[in-house]
Amino acid sequence: MKLLAIFIMMAVSTSTTWLGDFTIAKKEAAEKHKLILINFSGSDWCGPCIRLRKEILESATFESYATDKLILVRADFPRQKKNQLSSEQVKLNEALADKYNADGKFPYTLLVNENGKVLKTWDGFPNETPDEFIDDIRDASNVIYK
Repeated sequence: MKLLAIFIMMAVSTSTTWLGDFTIAKKEAAEKHKLILINFSGSDWCGPCIRLRKEILESATFESYATDKLILVRADFPRQKKNQLSSEQVKLNEALADKYNADGKFPYTLLVNENGKVLKTWDGFPNETPDEFIDDIRDASNVIYK
């Protein structure tokens, strides 16, 4: 009975997977013909980052859309000792920041294609609903796939 309950919870859950390695994300995006959404975040100190995650990126609406349409990458830069990342992940995040976020903006979100070409950026909290955020992604996608 316990296994059945776990299976049902997993089947109903639309939780999305956020990758930490952009190289893997590009490979997966090329194989699945998806765009990549990169989110630079300070998960334990940046108020707008936390708000973006809770209000948009973790919303059921966005997760449902992203599961089928996007490869997600999070480059997190936590400050609290208890939230520190592995040295390998820190290097991956720093390399991604060198390429796409040299100014160190937080939150900073980008939509890129499978080759890493930037299609759209959001500087700071987008101040829109999850549906409006998805519409922005669709608009940028339509330019590519027309």
